[in-house]
Amino acid sequence: MEDQPAALIFLALQESALGHLMRASPALYPAVEILHIMGFVLLVGAITALDLRLLGLARTIPIQPLAHLLLPLSRVGFIIAVAMGFLLFSADAAHVVRNPAFQAKLLLIVAALINIVIAHTWPWRRIAKWEGEAPTGAKATALASLVLWLSALTAGRLIAYF
Repeated sequence: MEDQPAALIFLALQESALGHLMRASPALYPAVEILHIMGFVLLVGAITALDLRLLGLARTIPIQPLAHLLLPLSRVGFIIAVAMGFLLFSADAAHVVRNPAFQAKLLLIVAALINIVIAHTWPWRRIAKWEGEAPTGAKATALASLVLWLSALTAGRLIAYF
């Protein structure tokens, strides 16, 4: 491994007590992986349902109450997925950090988070004024959200193959 400060940080994480515990326990790694999957299922499931509604599916369901139900669920899912993802990462950080699928996954997650900031500072500020259908700006961020989160899931699944 190169003798760069960042590379040393990932190696230190991997060789930490946490990294060793994640690798040594026959039950811990699979349990954490299952929780990671549950977290991103909650996150992406909630976001997908909301994004599809914003794009015009199930127009009989009011957007604002649906958002009040699904956005907190997506936040909980995100927290679970990130926390468990960090634990998984700690088991093999020095190798995984160089994985192109992992790098793509992180970039896609950052892009998805930027999309959330854009959505909530622009079209979502006026949600109370929406009359059944989301405006074009909300639809654009919903479409971007679908593409970004589903692509992040795909990249995450591909980590094992690179």
